[in-house]
Amino acid sequence: MGVRRLDHVAIPVNDMGPMLAFYTSIGFTVDESMAPLMFSVCQGDMKLNLHAPRLWQSAKFDLRGPMARPGCGDVCMVWDRSEADLDAMLAAASVEVIEGPVERVGGKDTGSTTGTSRYVRDPERNLLEFIVYPSSQHH
Repeated sequence: MGVRRLDHVAIPVNDMGPMLAFYTSIGFTVDESMAPLMFSVCQGDMKLNLHAPRLWQSAKFDLRGPMARPGCGDVCMVWDRSEADLDAMLAAASVEVIEGPVERVGGKDTGSTTGTSRYVRDPERNLLEFIVYPSSQHH
């Protein structure tokens, strides 16, 4: 198969300021090279493109899901440190865990490996899942 991994996800945003502050607080860096139409928040090999209203509301911009609106995102990220480190990072950023820790089957090893997940929401109500696989548990 030619597909190796997911490269990036794009989500529409109403209010960019709180979104950039949130993602910065959980360790992402901000790429402003396409501002003010789009900002990217990055961590490791992962990137989320945040589309500003002027972009996603434009009838001329059709390189997006036609029904995409703020709050439509549902993204799972692999946390590569311990669950305790994840809890500490979320607490330090004042991010409320809305569910978890719960056991989930993730995409690792073609969906046969379980991990422990925590679910949170960003300021636009997108759902973010952080999954920790057993091999990531460092004590």
